[in-house]
Amino acid sequence: MKNSNYYAILMAGGVGSRFWPVSTTELPKQFHDMLGAGDTLIQKTFKRLSKLIPKENIYILTNERYNDLVLEQLPDVTQKQVVLEPAMRNTAPCILYASLKIQKENPDALVIVAPSDHWIEDETAFSKNVEEAFNYCSTNNALMTLGITPTFPNTGYGYIEYNKSSTNTIKEVRQFREKPDYKAAQEFIAQGNFLWNGGIFMWSVKSVVSAFKINQPELYHLFEAGIEAYNTQEEAAFIKENYAKAENISIDYAIMEKSNNVYVIAAEFDWNDLGTWGSLYDKLDKDSHGNAISNAKSLAENAEGNLIRTKTDKLVVVDGLNNFIIVDNEDTLLIYPKDKEQDIKQVLQRVKAKYGDH
Repeated sequence: MKNSNYYAILMAGGVGSRFWPVSTTELPKQFHDMLGAGDTLIQKTFKRLSKLIPKENIYILTNERYNDLVLEQLPDVTQKQVVLEPAMRNTAPCILYASLKIQKENPDALVIVAPSDHWIEDETAFSKNVEEAFNYCSTNNALMTLGITPTFPNTGYGYIEYNKSSTNTIKEVRQFREKPDYKAAQEFIAQGNFLWNGGIFMWSVKSVVSAFKINQPELYHLFEAGIEAYNTQEEAAFIKENYAKAENISIDYAIMEKSNNVYVIAAEFDWNDLGTWGSLYDKLDKDSHGNAISNAKSLAENAEGNLIRTKTDKLVVVDGLNNFIIVDNEDTLLIYPKDKEQDIKQVLQRVKAKYGDH
């Protein structure tokens, strides 16, 4: 029987603009089957969490425009579990809001905060690491994160530096480091006590609410004023009136980097944040020339290292093209160098400036 004190906050509000043109404001990447696995990313994440956590204790945090999409893709979820943001305000405000709702329902709750769009292969190892964290957080005032062992000097992730002298599985975090340049990333890996920040957090609801109260008093008081309304019919009106007043701040800046009770477990599972077309390419099967074909038929000659994806099983013929992203999605065709994939977000802004949001 699953532990009734276990809760999850599933983060599903992002737009995933680096996956344009497939991921759009109307239908972001978490609602797509990006890997061709038969489940969308949010469905896959919900199933993974529900192996450990009662389904009714999984709260979905998302923008109000995605309410119907969440209920359609997650039929086991009730409206009460969908926590809607009326404005885009980064991760700290919505995590505090959901935490206060959970605390009102169950003051003994242990909570995992997890993105809805990550790829995790070994789900048994994932559950084991989460359970380890929950066990520790149940008896200690601790803010816990799962760090990912670096496989190369990635400059696209933040890093977690932990206490090198610790021999325990649960290690004290010394500091969070911003996304480094390549040389700094190499140095981090050489030192041996740095992990990628995967954005997966665990804590008791008491500990996280206390951390907000200490480190973000203004934000705390804004949301704490709604305690009487939470989990009642008055909640929506309170949130509509107050949510947009919240500071636009991430959970890392708001409490993790300011707290002295932060711990990390090095994850025992393979992980990919599926943040870019290149990270998706890494996870897809390839042909003998390293081309990854998704939802498409292709004839690729003198072509290597390409990612080819269409919406309608279209035939794509490629000759003499290497290391490109080729994505066909209804009214948009993207043909873009893979090594410039981080620029796609900016390209989308230029497209919108020239042709409008749609």
